[in-house]
Amino acid sequence: MGSRYGGLKQMDPVGPSGEFILDYSVYDAIQAGFERVVFVVRRDIEATFREVLGNRIGRHIETEYVCQELDACLDGFVRPDERSKPWGTGHATLVCRDAVDTPFAVINADDFYGRDTFTVLGTFLRDTADDPTRYAMAGFTLRNTVTAHGSVARGVCEVAHGRLASVVEHTAISADGDVFRSAERGEVFAGDAVVSMNTWALKPSIFAALASQFADFLGASGQAPTAEFFLPTVVDTMIKRGETSVDVLPTPCTWFGTTYADDKARVVAEIARLVDAGRYPADLWKRATS
Repeated sequence: MGSRYGGLKQMDPVGPSGEFILDYSVYDAIQAGFERVVFVVRRDIEATFREVLGNRIGRHIETEYVCQELDACLDGFVRPDERSKPWGTGHATLVCRDAVDTPFAVINADDFYGRDTFTVLGTFLRDTADDPTRYAMAGFTLRNTVTAHGSVARGVCEVAHGRLASVVEHTAISADGDVFRSAERGEVFAGDAVVSMNTWALKPSIFAALASQFADFLGASGQAPTAEFFLPTVVDTMIKRGETSVDVLPTPCTWFGTTYADDKARVVAEIARLVDAGRYPADLWKRATS
Protein backbone atom coordinates (compact mmCIF):
# COMPACT_ATOMS: atom_id res chain seq x y z
CA MET A 1 0.00 0.00 0.00
CA GLY A 2 2.94 2.36 0.62
CA SER A 3 1.13 4.21 3.42
CA ARG A 4 4.35 5.22 5.19
CA TYR A 5 6.17 5.81 1.89
CA GLY A 6 3.47 8.02 0.42
CA GLY A 7 3.03 6.16 -2.86
CA LEU A 8 3.54 2.93 -4.77
CA LYS A 9 7.12 2.27 -3.66
CA GLN A 10 7.34 -1.06 -5.49
CA MET A 11 7.33 0.84 -8.78
CA ASP A 12 9.50 3.81 -7.86
CA PRO A 13 12.66 3.88 -10.02
CA VAL A 14 15.95 3.55 -8.10
CA GLY A 15 18.36 2.17 -10.72
CA PRO A 16 20.36 4.13 -13.31
CA SER A 17 18.08 2.95 -16.13
CA GLY A 18 14.82 3.29 -14.23
CA GLU A 19 14.92 -0.11 -12.51
CA PHE A 20 12.85 -0.83 -9.41
CA ILE A 21 14.17 -2.74 -6.39
CA LEU A 22 12.03 -5.63 -7.61
CA ASP A 23 13.96 -5.73 -10.90
CA TYR A 24 17.15 -6.45 -8.98
CA SER A 25 15.49 -9.14 -6.88
CA VAL A 26 14.19 -10.98 -9.95
CA TYR A 27 17.53 -10.55 -11.72
CA ASP A 28 19.36 -12.04 -8.72
CA ALA A 29 16.82 -14.86 -8.46
CA ILE A 30 17.41 -15.80 -12.10
CA GLN A 31 21.17 -15.91 -11.48
CA ALA A 32 20.50 -18.19 -8.48
CA GLY A 33 18.53 -20.65 -10.62
CA PHE A 34 14.91 -19.70 -9.98
CA GLU A 35 12.77 -20.32 -13.06
CA ARG A 36 9.43 -18.64 -12.36
CA VAL A 37 8.10 -15.60 -10.50
CA VAL A 38 4.60 -14.99 -9.14
CA PHE A 39 3.74 -11.36 -8.44
CA VAL A 40 1.13 -10.78 -5.72
CA VAL A 41 -0.59 -7.49 -6.52
CA ARG A 42 -3.71 -5.47 -5.84
CA ARG A 43 -6.33 -5.61 -8.56
CA ASP A 44 -6.15 -1.85 -9.16
CA ILE A 45 -2.43 -1.97 -10.03
CA GLU A 46 -2.38 -5.27 -11.91
CA ALA A 47 -2.61 -3.71 -15.37
CA THR A 48 0.24 -1.30 -14.62
CA PHE A 49 2.39 -4.09 -13.22
CA ARG A 50 1.77 -6.22 -16.29
CA GLU A 51 2.54 -3.37 -18.68
CA VAL A 52 5.73 -2.20 -16.99
CA LEU A 53 7.23 -5.34 -15.45
CA GLY A 54 5.82 -7.78 -17.97
CA ASN A 55 7.48 -5.93 -20.81
CA ARG A 56 10.95 -6.22 -19.32
CA ILE A 57 11.01 -9.08 -16.79
CA GLY A 58 8.59 -11.36 -18.61
CA ARG A 59 11.09 -11.82 -21.45
CA HIS A 60 13.61 -13.43 -19.12
CA ILE A 61 11.57 -15.57 -16.73
CA GLU A 62 8.11 -17.13 -16.67
CA THR A 63 5.74 -14.79 -14.82
CA GLU A 64 2.29 -15.02 -13.30
CA TYR A 65 0.11 -12.53 -11.45
CA VAL A 66 -2.12 -13.26 -8.45
CA CYS A 67 -4.39 -10.61 -6.97
CA GLN A 68 -4.69 -10.34 -3.21
CA GLU A 69 -8.40 -9.63 -3.15
CA LEU A 70 -9.91 -8.82 0.25
CA ASP A 71 -12.45 -11.61 -0.21
CA ALA A 72 -9.95 -14.25 -1.36
CA CYS A 73 -9.65 -17.45 0.71
CA LEU A 74 -12.25 -16.34 3.26
CA ASP A 75 -14.13 -19.64 2.85
CA GLY A 76 -17.49 -18.31 4.00
CA PHE A 77 -16.29 -15.64 6.42
CA VAL A 78 -18.01 -12.30 5.80
CA ARG A 79 -15.52 -9.47 6.15
CA PRO A 80 -16.63 -6.25 7.87
CA ASP A 81 -17.60 -3.42 5.54
CA GLU A 82 -14.96 -1.13 7.04
CA ARG A 83 -12.15 -3.52 6.09
CA SER A 84 -9.97 -1.90 3.39
CA LYS A 85 -6.46 -2.93 4.47
CA PRO A 86 -5.00 -6.13 2.98
CA TRP A 87 -4.99 -9.10 5.35
CA GLY A 88 -1.19 -9.31 5.62
CA THR A 89 1.78 -11.34 4.42
CA GLY A 90 0.30 -14.69 5.43
CA HIS A 91 -2.77 -14.02 3.31
CA ALA A 92 -0.59 -12.73 0.45
CA THR A 93 1.17 -16.09 0.43
CA LEU A 94 -2.04 -18.09 0.82
CA VAL A 95 -3.62 -16.56 -2.30
CA CYS A 96 -0.82 -18.20 -4.32
CA ARG A 97 -1.92 -21.73 -3.39
CA ASP A 98 -3.34 -22.41 -6.86
CA ALA A 99 -0.36 -20.86 -8.63
CA VAL A 100 2.53 -22.56 -6.80
CA ASP A 101 3.12 -26.32 -6.61
CA THR A 102 6.93 -26.50 -6.29
CA PRO A 103 9.45 -25.41 -3.63
CA PHE A 104 9.54 -21.61 -3.63
CA ALA A 105 10.94 -18.47 -2.04
CA VAL A 106 8.95 -15.56 -0.62
CA ILE A 107 10.27 -11.98 -0.63
CA ASN A 108 8.97 -8.44 -0.20
CA ALA A 109 8.92 -6.36 -3.36
CA ASP A 110 10.33 -3.23 -1.69
CA ASP A 111 13.37 -4.80 0.02
CA PHE A 112 16.82 -5.23 -1.54
CA TYR A 113 18.28 -8.51 -0.26
CA GLY A 114 21.42 -9.04 -2.37
CA ARG A 115 22.37 -11.86 -4.71
CA ASP A 116 23.93 -14.06 -2.04
CA THR A 117 20.57 -14.21 -0.28
CA PHE A 118 18.92 -15.73 -3.35
CA THR A 119 21.85 -18.10 -3.81
CA VAL A 120 21.51 -19.57 -0.30
CA LEU A 121 17.71 -19.83 -0.66
CA GLY A 122 17.97 -21.57 -4.04
CA THR A 123 20.66 -23.97 -2.84
CA PHE A 124 18.59 -24.91 0.20
CA LEU A 125 15.48 -25.58 -1.88
CA ARG A 126 17.39 -27.81 -4.29
CA ASP A 127 19.17 -29.70 -1.50
CA THR A 128 15.97 -30.35 0.50
CA ALA A 129 13.48 -30.88 -2.32
CA ASP A 130 12.64 -34.36 -1.03
CA ASP A 131 11.69 -33.08 2.47
CA PRO A 132 8.27 -31.39 2.16
CA THR A 133 8.17 -29.96 5.69
CA ARG A 134 11.70 -28.57 5.97
CA TYR A 135 11.75 -24.81 5.43
CA ALA A 136 14.34 -22.05 5.80
CA MET A 137 14.63 -18.31 6.28
CA ALA A 138 17.44 -15.90 5.53
CA GLY A 139 18.67 -14.49 8.82
CA PHE A 140 19.57 -10.81 8.83
CA THR A 141 21.18 -8.79 11.62
CA LEU A 142 18.80 -6.29 13.20
CA ARG A 143 21.20 -3.34 13.21
CA ASN A 144 21.63 -3.75 9.43
CA THR A 145 17.90 -3.63 8.72
CA VAL A 146 16.66 -0.40 10.30
CA THR A 147 16.15 3.06 8.84
CA ALA A 148 17.02 6.44 10.28
CA HIS A 149 13.64 7.78 9.21
CA GLY A 150 11.22 5.89 11.46
CA SER A 151 10.24 2.50 12.80
CA VAL A 152 10.22 -0.78 10.86
CA ALA A 153 8.39 -4.09 11.07
CA ARG A 154 10.63 -7.09 11.74
CA GLY A 155 10.22 -10.67 12.87
CA VAL A 156 12.62 -11.09 15.80
CA CYS A 157 13.99 -14.63 15.93
CA GLU A 158 15.27 -17.06 18.52
CA VAL A 159 17.77 -19.44 16.92
CA ALA A 160 19.01 -22.71 18.42
CA HIS A 161 21.64 -24.89 16.73
CA GLY A 162 21.05 -23.25 13.37
CA ARG A 163 17.30 -23.78 13.48
CA LEU A 164 14.52 -21.28 14.08
CA ALA A 165 13.05 -21.80 17.57
CA SER A 166 10.58 -18.91 17.44
CA VAL A 167 9.82 -15.73 15.51
CA VAL A 168 7.69 -12.87 16.82
CA GLU A 169 6.48 -10.10 14.53
CA HIS A 170 7.09 -6.57 15.82
CA THR A 171 5.50 -3.86 13.69
CA ALA A 172 7.35 -0.83 15.15
CA ILE A 173 11.04 -1.29 15.97
CA SER A 174 13.32 1.74 16.01
CA ALA A 175 16.92 2.48 16.99
CA ASP A 176 17.64 4.08 20.37
CA GLY A 177 21.39 4.50 20.53
CA ASP A 178 22.95 1.05 20.58
CA VAL A 179 19.68 -0.74 21.38
CA PHE A 180 16.49 -1.26 19.44
CA ARG A 181 13.03 -0.84 20.94
CA SER A 182 9.68 -2.32 20.00
CA ALA A 183 7.07 0.39 20.56
CA GLU A 184 4.14 -2.01 20.67
CA ARG A 185 5.56 -4.31 23.37
CA GLY A 186 8.23 -2.19 25.05
CA GLU A 187 10.88 -4.87 24.47
CA VAL A 188 14.52 -4.03 23.88
CA PHE A 189 16.81 -5.94 21.48
CA ALA A 190 20.53 -5.97 20.85
CA GLY A 191 21.81 -4.93 17.47
CA ASP A 192 23.03 -8.42 16.63
CA ALA A 193 19.57 -9.99 17.08
CA VAL A 194 18.56 -12.19 14.15
CA VAL A 195 15.50 -10.96 12.30
CA SER A 196 13.28 -12.19 9.51
CA MET A 197 12.89 -9.92 6.50
CA ASN A 198 10.09 -12.09 5.06
CA THR A 199 12.73 -13.96 3.08
CA TRP A 200 11.64 -17.58 3.21
CA ALA A 201 12.39 -20.86 1.45
CA LEU A 202 9.13 -22.83 1.64
CA LYS A 203 7.43 -25.93 0.28
CA PRO A 204 3.81 -26.30 -0.94
CA SER A 205 2.98 -28.06 2.34
CA ILE A 206 2.69 -24.64 3.96
CA PHE A 207 -0.54 -23.82 2.12
CA ALA A 208 -2.62 -26.21 4.24
CA ALA A 209 -1.24 -24.61 7.41
CA LEU A 210 -1.87 -21.13 6.03
CA ALA A 211 -5.50 -21.98 5.24
CA SER A 212 -6.11 -23.54 8.65
CA GLN A 213 -4.47 -20.74 10.60
CA PHE A 214 -6.14 -18.06 8.49
CA ALA A 215 -9.53 -19.53 9.39
CA ASP A 216 -8.52 -19.37 13.08
CA PHE A 217 -7.31 -15.79 12.62
CA LEU A 218 -10.58 -14.73 11.02
CA GLY A 219 -12.54 -16.29 13.87
CA ALA A 220 -10.49 -14.44 16.47
CA SER A 221 -9.60 -11.14 14.76
CA GLY A 222 -11.50 -10.93 11.49
CA GLN A 223 -13.82 -8.20 12.69
CA ALA A 224 -10.91 -5.87 13.48
CA PRO A 225 -10.51 -3.60 10.43
CA THR A 226 -6.68 -3.42 10.59
CA ALA A 227 -5.65 -6.81 12.06
CA GLU A 228 -3.00 -8.58 9.96
CA PHE A 229 -2.26 -12.26 9.38
CA PHE A 230 1.55 -12.47 9.40
CA LEU A 231 3.55 -15.16 7.60
CA PRO A 232 6.18 -15.33 10.40
CA THR A 233 3.41 -16.00 12.92
CA VAL A 234 2.20 -18.94 10.82
CA VAL A 235 5.71 -20.41 10.69
CA ASP A 236 6.17 -19.87 14.43
CA THR A 237 2.93 -21.75 15.15
CA MET A 238 3.99 -24.60 12.86
CA ILE A 239 7.31 -24.89 14.72
CA LYS A 240 5.55 -25.04 18.10
CA ARG A 241 3.18 -27.73 16.76
CA GLY A 242 6.05 -29.80 15.38
CA GLU A 243 4.80 -29.40 11.81
CA THR A 244 8.05 -28.01 10.38
CA SER A 245 11.70 -27.37 11.03
CA VAL A 246 13.21 -24.15 9.76
CA ASP A 247 16.90 -23.69 8.97
CA VAL A 248 18.26 -20.19 9.54
CA LEU A 249 20.53 -19.36 6.62
CA PRO A 250 23.07 -16.65 7.47
CA THR A 251 23.46 -14.07 4.74
CA PRO A 252 26.37 -11.64 4.51
CA CYS A 253 24.24 -9.16 2.58
CA THR A 254 23.30 -5.76 3.96
CA TRP A 255 19.63 -5.01 3.51
CA PHE A 256 18.23 -1.73 2.29
CA GLY A 257 14.71 -0.79 1.34
CA THR A 258 12.08 1.90 0.94
CA THR A 259 9.96 1.98 4.06
CA TYR A 260 9.84 5.78 3.97
CA ALA A 261 10.25 8.30 1.15
CA ASP A 262 13.47 9.58 2.74
CA ASP A 263 14.97 6.08 2.35
CA LYS A 264 15.05 6.40 -1.43
CA ALA A 265 18.26 8.48 -1.57
CA ARG A 266 20.20 5.75 0.22
CA VAL A 267 18.77 3.05 -2.05
CA VAL A 268 19.72 4.99 -5.18
CA ALA A 269 23.24 5.56 -3.82
CA GLU A 270 23.73 1.91 -2.80
CA ILE A 271 22.63 0.61 -6.18
CA ALA A 272 24.84 3.11 -7.96
CA ARG A 273 27.75 1.84 -5.85
CA LEU A 274 26.99 -1.77 -6.82
CA VAL A 275 26.76 -0.81 -10.49
CA ASP A 276 30.08 1.06 -10.30
CA ALA A 277 31.63 -2.03 -8.68
CA GLY A 278 30.46 -4.18 -11.61
CA ARG A 279 27.96 -6.15 -9.52
CA TYR A 280 25.12 -5.13 -11.84
CA PRO A 281 25.04 -3.70 -15.37
CA ALA A 282 23.94 -0.08 -15.72
CA ASP A 283 21.02 -1.21 -17.87
CA LEU A 284 19.91 -4.37 -16.09
CA TRP A 285 17.65 -6.09 -18.62
CA LYS A 286 19.42 -4.86 -21.76
CA ARG A 287 22.52 -6.74 -20.60
CA ALA A 288 20.39 -9.75 -19.70
CA THR A 289 19.05 -9.84 -23.26
CA SER A 290 22.45 -9.74 -24.94
